[in-house]
Amino acid sequence: MKRSERKIQHLNSALSLTSEFNNGLDDVQFVHHSIPDLSIDDVSINTKIGELNLSSPIFINAMTGGGGEKTTQINRRLASVAKECQIPMAVGSQMAALKDLDEEKSYRVVREENPNGMMIANLGSEASVDQAKKAIEMIQAQAIQIHLNVIQELTMPEGDRNFRGALTRIERMAKELNVPIIVKEVGFGISRETARQLADIGVSVIDVGGSGGTNFAEIENDRRDQKLSFFNDWGITTAASIVEATQVSSVSIISSGGLRDSMDIAKSIALGASATGYAGKFLKILISEGEEALIKEIEHLKHHLKFIMTALGAKKIEDLQNTPVVISGDTYHWLNQRGIETKVYSNRTING
Repeated sequence: MKRSERKIQHLNSALSLTSEFNNGLDDVQFVHHSIPDLSIDDVSINTKIGELNLSSPIFINAMTGGGGEKTTQINRRLASVAKECQIPMAVGSQMAALKDLDEEKSYRVVREENPNGMMIANLGSEASVDQAKKAIEMIQAQAIQIHLNVIQELTMPEGDRNFRGALTRIERMAKELNVPIIVKEVGFGISRETARQLADIGVSVIDVGGSGGTNFAEIENDRRDQKLSFFNDWGITTAASIVEATQVSSVSIISSGGLRDSMDIAKSIALGASATGYAGKFLKILISEGEEALIKEIEHLKHHLKFIMTALGAKKIEDLQNTPVVISGDTYHWLNQRGIETKVYSNRTING
């Protein structure tokens, strides 16, 4: 099967999935503060991941490209939304365009549509430094995602089976590329051990891509004759992944994986994330309701986040990262078994 055909299959599967997965964030509850002494007009949602300054913690995460005209038009529309909302956008894996120059248009369109916006390139950990440079140049990107998708590849009928040397290749990119590297999981979460490995080779931004969102094992299993169904429930939830990754203090964390609303954004930040990425939810709104509906959704997410921060007395993102939360349920059990002390989160204060 051609790579472009596979891209379309992935898109169609992502749009048709109706299963609901647990991102773990329902296990997180804010400690109510009755006297926040704050006006919503005082609240700023500006944030920073690594060297990148963002006007809000929301961005359009990697989705597609490399699937001909259909993916070209989806990326054009997403770029238009990103421009209107002034948020960053990541494209899907550009390996398709590196192997077939005819597919470059499906990626270059984002820069044509949004000439001054923040664009994030994307390749897998199998890529070389030279390939990464070409991907960055293709869309004049200000950063590049290097995605980790071992479980997806193993489940994919025609996927990779050899994952040797990934850490070495990422280290070379961290040293030789002139834009920040964001290492991203694709739905199975990041452990503190993985976060530490990445930090040790110079990676400064990690997108945890926790379980709870688009399930690529399920998508690939739908394409298999002999199912690897044991991978459908694989992974670390988004909530647990954020806490795991923040045990390594030298990296900025992006939360992604089944985020639903502004409360999920706020909880992600309270657990230690500095930004949040949306993919499947935004894609479904774009396809079913259109660009204007997606723009409204993003603006609502921003505004509702300010409401939550006001209620908590959090004037800025750094305050929200120090707001007390109580962690319970499966997330508490996971973190407890992993030796991570959760009372640190419940007994902190914004000013303390």
